[in-house]
Amino acid sequence: MKTLSLISLALASLLGVAAGAHAETVGDVDTAFKLIGPDHKIVVEAYDDPKVNGVTCYVSRAKTGGVSGALGLAEDKAEASIACRQVGPISFKEALPKREEVYSERLSIMFKRLRVVRMVDAKRNALVYLTYSDLLIDGSPKNAITAVAVDRGTAIPVK
Repeated sequence: MKTLSLISLALASLLGVAAGAHAETVGDVDTAFKLIGPDHKIVVEAYDDPKVNGVTCYVSRAKTGGVSGALGLAEDKAEASIACRQVGPISFKEALPKREEVYSERLSIMFKRLRVVRMVDAKRNALVYLTYSDLLIDGSPKNAITAVAVDRGTAIPVK
């Protein structure tokens, strides 16, 4: 019984870590049929920039299905695409650093993460978003980039 409690606690803490990088699923498409477990798919997720009101980023990425995918043990591909858009009036909750990680989600049980970094292009009054994946030892050069132009009348506060 004690072992079961420890396993439950470990699973709850893993789920708690994953919940911190919450994104809203917009939709998905199946890419390969799996007889047992969910199909392989491409998922599209949306998340709002936590420090910039009015900007939402959409990330598409592969999600491994099958039994290992259903159990959360599969390693998803290190490929992702990103598009960030102005979805309302842009305002800033606080001054932004020149570069900051704004989103991170694990792609494998232990070592791989998908990351989104926001960079401020003060000269052009734009926010640049870069997505890439990294591993514990070696990252992936696969990346995608997008930018959101901010109206010249709204200065981007930079730390």
